[in-house]
Amino acid sequence: MSIFHGMNTTASALTAQRLRMDVISSNMANVDTTRAKLVDGEWQAYRRKSVTFQPLEGQFSSFLNVAMGKTNKETVGNGVKVSSIKEDSETPFKLVYDPTHIDANAEGYVEMPNVDPLREMVDLISATRSYEANVTVFNANKAMLSKALEIGK
Repeated sequence: MSIFHGMNTTASALTAQRLRMDVISSNMANVDTTRAKLVDGEWQAYRRKSVTFQPLEGQFSSFLNVAMGKTNKETVGNGVKVSSIKEDSETPFKLVYDPTHIDANAEGYVEMPNVDPLREMVDLISATRSYEANVTVFNANKAMLSKALEIGK
């Protein structure tokens, strides 16, 4: 394991959480977008997107250390990466009665995005707290490495 392993792991978490915050921001920005995608000649409202994480695997050093018996694969992590950004196709669009809207159907209802601002704010707070925690871990790791370098003086 390298001296920078902890920093690399934390950096991967920071990158993943930053992307999560970007996707949440996109959801909030499109909360009223009724023309996000053209499907079969008709406009569809914006669909909420969510981020899925998975463990970062496949680094040569981790496989080598496990093969040599130096580390236990279950105890040492390599970080996290974004595996996918998925659209929420299960939650239906919200129907709002507005016969004057350009996208209203024959009954006067408009399909609005399936974005719930309250849920997005909760997700944003969660992502922000996770990001802040990882910044704290990164700074603690940096301070420990700095102190270790001072030992040699």
